[in-house]
Amino acid sequence: MRLLNLLKIAFKAIVLNKTRTLLTMLGIIIGVASVIAMLAIGEGSKESIRSTISSMGSNMVTIRPGADDRGPARGSGGDVQTLIFEDYEKIKEQATLLSHITPVVNGGGQVINGSNNWPSTIFGVNPEYLEIKAVGLQSGSMFTDTEVKTASKVALIGQTVVENVFPDGQEPVGQMIRFNNIPFKVIGVLEEKGENTFGQDQDDIVIAPYTTVQKRILAIDYLNQIMASAVSEEDASEAVEQVTEILRTQHKLMDNEDDDFTVRSMEELISTFSSTSEMLTVLLVAVAGISLLIGGIGIMNIMYVSVKERTKEIGLRMAVGGKGSDILMQFLIEAILISITGGLLGVILGLGATVFIENFLNWPTSVALYSIVISFAVCALTGIFFGWYPARKASALDPITALRYE
Repeated sequence: MRLLNLLKIAFKAIVLNKTRTLLTMLGIIIGVASVIAMLAIGEGSKESIRSTISSMGSNMVTIRPGADDRGPARGSGGDVQTLIFEDYEKIKEQATLLSHITPVVNGGGQVINGSNNWPSTIFGVNPEYLEIKAVGLQSGSMFTDTEVKTASKVALIGQTVVENVFPDGQEPVGQMIRFNNIPFKVIGVLEEKGENTFGQDQDDIVIAPYTTVQKRILAIDYLNQIMASAVSEEDASEAVEQVTEILRTQHKLMDNEDDDFTVRSMEELISTFSSTSEMLTVLLVAVAGISLLIGGIGIMNIMYVSVKERTKEIGLRMAVGGKGSDILMQFLIEAILISITGGLLGVILGLGATVFIENFLNWPTSVALYSIVISFAVCALTGIFFGWYPARKASALDPITALRYE
């Protein structure tokens, strides 16, 4: 019996039992669609994390006071006073793998303009901060090194602050605001950046010279952190090691003593969040894969029923010269056709679900070609694996017994 004839017979058997075949396919359809959608969500979240963290400064290196707790989000370090201005100077002088560096002090308070006020955070930095954080200016200009040295009361503000303390659309540049009753002249407005990976509003910010914030707002002589940028993304990990060695020497730490500071790069954060995302993706795909297993069991079940219903037909085919291998191939092709058709419908449903998730739920998604290929390959293997045993049973029937079957 030729393969073409076997395909025609298998197709005819499937068409004659449309409802039963569709119900059998349902498990495969749902399984494939779930795998594609879950992988798309996983890949989309990884890409979103990488792009969001990179937008914060892909080469950025942060130095914080206190030992490393490896938490994804930490406080300002104000309660730990192990970083001082001399540490910043020493790193700036000796670190060859850093292109920009700034001391950072920060604190919360009220931004006031006339009768309008808004709770925000002020960051005291130097002019290199904008390069490190990859932030542009919408209007105005950055303060100068001279204004840092003289502790000038000048500031740049983010879009969220603008919207809340200048609600009438007035141009902020050149206006006076107060932060905790200290007057500042607005000399620039930052470009909008939106929320970061941790859900924090990057536009709810006031930037001023660190000397001004240290002396007039916080009244401290230590640093909350130091920010820097490596000369390239590839050099970020080596820059972290270099800064660590400089600070260990500066803090006179012995070989057996732990660091009293934390140095981290954006690449570490990307790696940490990506690995977490991958674990969740694997878990979601494993759950979705259960649907494929159930679909395979459904194929086996329906093929068993089909063998039972068509026992006389099998006996007749074998009695007129049909071989056991032909019967085996006939039922195996039926199982494969069911699984592949279900796989195609599952791919279409999965892609549709991905579009729905991205457009209506606003979740980041990214459909990887390998997810479609793997899902489709699994469908074919499912048809072969779960269809082989019922087909083998059909091919092993005794013709005489099959013809007598009622």
